[in-house]
Amino acid sequence: MRVEIMDTTLRDGEQTQGVSYSPLEKLHIAKLLLKDLRVDRIEVASARVSSGEFEALSKITEWARHNNLHRKVEVLGFVDGDISLNWINDAGGKVVNLLCKGSLRHLEKQLRKTPDQHVNDIRDIIKKAEALDMQVNIYLEDWSNGMIHSQEYVFYMLDALKDDNIQRYMLPDTLGILNQEQTYEFCKLIIDRYPNLHFDFHAHNDYDLAVANVFSAVKAGITGIHTTINGLGERAGNAPLSSVIGILKDQLHADTGINEFEITKVSKIVETCSGIRIPVNKPVIGENVYTQTSGVHADGDSKDNLYYNNLMPERFGRKRKYALGKQSGKATVRKNLEEFGLFLSPESLSKVTERVIELGDKKENVTAEDLPFIIADVLGGDQSNYKIFIKNYSLSLSFGLKPSANIQIEIDGQLYQETSSGDGQYDAFMKALRTIYDKLGKEYPSLTDYEVTIPPGGATDALVETIITWDYKGKEFKTKGLDADQTESAIKATEKMLNIIEGLNEKELRPSVV
Repeated sequence: MRVEIMDTTLRDGEQTQGVSYSPLEKLHIAKLLLKDLRVDRIEVASARVSSGEFEALSKITEWARHNNLHRKVEVLGFVDGDISLNWINDAGGKVVNLLCKGSLRHLEKQLRKTPDQHVNDIRDIIKKAEALDMQVNIYLEDWSNGMIHSQEYVFYMLDALKDDNIQRYMLPDTLGILNQEQTYEFCKLIIDRYPNLHFDFHAHNDYDLAVANVFSAVKAGITGIHTTINGLGERAGNAPLSSVIGILKDQLHADTGINEFEITKVSKIVETCSGIRIPVNKPVIGENVYTQTSGVHADGDSKDNLYYNNLMPERFGRKRKYALGKQSGKATVRKNLEEFGLFLSPESLSKVTERVIELGDKKENVTAEDLPFIIADVLGGDQSNYKIFIKNYSLSLSFGLKPSANIQIEIDGQLYQETSSGDGQYDAFMKALRTIYDKLGKEYPSLTDYEVTIPPGGATDALVETIITWDYKGKEFKTKGLDADQTESAIKATEKMLNIIEGLNEKELRPSVV
């Protein structure tokens, strides 16, 4: 079965509290959705919202037209004569998703019209759209309540409009009130009664059932599903594309044409543009969902991948990880050491595992990148000494002037000094450090994420943990620093990073065996 995906991250997703994309961000995300992820259609704006929305739509439609994708770009319009149509048409849009009423209560209380009047208004817009060479889809807003409380009205609307020039009839669970059984029952009623029409299902997640309801809708015969990246959307959000793709392919064996490998990348970009963090335990795309914590799981994976399921991380551009902490076993530590090309004797492995468990019991946050330093501490080898030290630094912040940094670092006993300015104190520090590395011809990683954690209710002298994610030669790793000053905690994390990449460079020259 082929299921069509319409992604509404740029319209319904932008109705998330606090989210507002710039026109260039909307254009960038639209390109990712259509070109990289290969979704079938995207909904990118609501008519008449703002001048910024008009600018964004104009940029997207211009790009889409040059790439023969303009019929895949859709805009929410309203039953307002030709006002929405002209707005969309002037911005280059060719597909309007007309917001109609799918429940009698919405029709009578909000529009204060009769069903006949509403149908006539819709038909009038369809004729105007035809004259503008625009395609029409219709949303039956509040359709789920309509099916529960006023089915005769829903069938009246569909009977009246089924022969009109409408491409898709879209069935939204606007308030996220349906469960799986209701979704299946209502969708099956619609499909059986109108087998020749194309229906989309639009789920909201108020009861945390959006993905389950998508499953039921497709099982009932629905061939179009609406999603958003990261599940963004009003209130509790919409059905997340990442989870929907998993159930459609693995549970229902449906084809979507989506490029799964790009899902994580696009999710991260939307996370950055929206400012809404992805929960660490969110299926498929969360930071921790491919991390095994139990040592028993790591042991089972080592023997025959006993704790794998069909949601393999490689499908989505991810890698499996094994968390270090009080539940770690020797198999967990061994798998993490393999990432660094390190191999320990059984006796040494036991000692390092004991230390990892000890740190976990103290609620210490142990990462894979900590292992070389734990090994050095436990085994007392040559690796116990850093080869790179940040010896001195002076950071200045003055009103009206760019922050500056004067730093001195030691590499293999040699001192190097540099001064630079930046957009912030840490940015100035990093630019001075990069200048030293550039002059020495040493490779330097790129910073991909910067996360600061302050204890809830913490005072001004509370310790700040800074976790920085780096990318070095395609390998991603994290370092953390802890200090009462945020910038100093970031500098500590940076010093640890410098010594890690120094160790990685040495490892390329010789295998590390302890």
